[in-house]
Amino acid sequence: MTKINESQNTGIAIGRRKSAIARVRLIPGNGDVKINKITGIEYFQNSVESLENCRFPLHVFGLANTYDVEIQTFGGGMAGQIQAIRLGLARALAFFDNSKRSKLKSLGLLQRDSRIKERKKYGLKKARKASQYSKR
Repeated sequence: MTKINESQNTGIAIGRRKSAIARVRLIPGNGDVKINKITGIEYFQNSVESLENCRFPLHVFGLANTYDVEIQTFGGGMAGQIQAIRLGLARALAFFDNSKRSKLKSLGLLQRDSRIKERKKYGLKKARKASQYSKR
């Protein structure tokens, strides 16, 4: 779901990865990042690298200080949430300005990674792990 609010000039997009979901809101501003209503650096426990990895689609076009980003994320782990945020941010940017779409697509930022955990099967210990076979 990607939509734009003309009156507030905001773009909203959803990114997913494994079981992580991120709802990204792009607002013209000065580059603040809020994740689950706290600052981005606080959310990633002072990991600047994780925060910059999330904001990579903005850095591609040099827009890191021109948009505020509000993110609501849940599910999965930290790595899955980072990739979900990247996808949502790229989708919101592409929706704002269609000319950016080709650059984002060539960098692979608009491609959803659909790999998820395989379910456990009956009679097995995990998805594919079986008990040890005894010949004698």
